[in-house]
Amino acid sequence: MDSLKDLVEFMAKSLVDKPEKVEVDEIPGQQTTLLALKVDKEDLGKVIGKQGKTAAAMRTIIRAAGTKLNKRYHLDIVE
Repeated sequence: MDSLKDLVEFMAKSLVDKPEKVEVDEIPGQQTTLLALKVDKEDLGKVIGKQGKTAAAMRTIIRAAGTKLNKRYHLDIVE
């Protein structure tokens, strides 16, 4: 994995039924880099998880990896 974008894509593709529909856009900002994750509507629940626990876990991993790289990342799951 070369970047956190690849990491998010790998995690999302592992969770969904339609991995070909997974897209991750990296949007750099002044202080924080936004990772926008798009999945098929039917797979949205799988990525978010019960009570948002899967999404929270993914965000925690991204935050920890970003800290190691001395950068701030935020994961957004978009429809």
